[in-house]
Amino acid sequence: MSLSLEQALPDKRAMRRAFDRAQDFDSACFIHDAARERLLERLDLVNLAPRTVLDLGCATGRGAAALAVRYAGARVLAVDTSAGMLRAAAARHGARVAAIGGDAELLPLRSHSIDLLFANLVLPWCRPDIAFAEAARVLAPGGVLLFATLGPDSLAEIRRAFAAVDKGIHVHAAFDMHDLGDLAMKAGLAEPVLDVDRLAVTYAEPAALWRDLKAVAAGNVAGGRRRELTGRGRWSRFERALAPRSGERFAVTVELIFGQAFGRGPVQTRRRAGATTEIAVPIERIGRMTEST
Repeated sequence: MSLSLEQALPDKRAMRRAFDRAQDFDSACFIHDAARERLLERLDLVNLAPRTVLDLGCATGRGAAALAVRYAGARVLAVDTSAGMLRAAAARHGARVAAIGGDAELLPLRSHSIDLLFANLVLPWCRPDIAFAEAARVLAPGGVLLFATLGPDSLAEIRRAFAAVDKGIHVHAAFDMHDLGDLAMKAGLAEPVLDVDRLAVTYAEPAALWRDLKAVAAGNVAGGRRRELTGRGRWSRFERALAPRSGERFAVTVELIFGQAFGRGPVQTRRRAGATTEIAVPIERIGRMTEST
């Protein structure tokens, strides 16, 4: 099925509602935790003494809290588009971080004001070209963007299982490492370096997978998704396709893309009101996408 980018990308209002309702986020955010720890380890290789640090897409603030400990003299900002996530972050870490509502595609921050921009699994919820342009705008010259995102091989097993059930959109767009590097350069970031790692998460039953996805607000909020509820028959067929051998554990793949880039001074990134832009990735390249139930 041919998809437009708008159909494949998340619906922002639906996404915010999902995160606002995700009160059990910390109970199932082990992929976020693994990615964050790997990003923090990479900071050991960066000679950086930041004055202002931004945890973008902060969720419940775990990353911001870790950054506040690591850079005790820095001002740490925790930005998220979900009011529910911000309340959780402020309640748990408010003494150490400043929680601010904001969209990764239109940050409420001054240009060239951030020395370290830490973006753990926020790109799956954005247009990466616009998010990278905003990163380029707010980063100080020589400032560092460090990010982790999901690659197009993530949850391939779920994609195949849904393909056996219907032709609806059950996916969010995901971009491969090479496309992300190109988009970062075009957005005004300098010296992007990216690499890939893969994890396999095993489950005893599809219901456990669904609980984890729901807990971290990773349900299907693609713009072109089916709006009606999944019927019991279709759901049963999906479960059989996902785990055909009853009683046996099955694995789900998570492809993690890690990236680093630098701010390089003033760049023109803001779009004019009413202007339209096209992302420079052929639509067939996003045919392999991350999926949600």
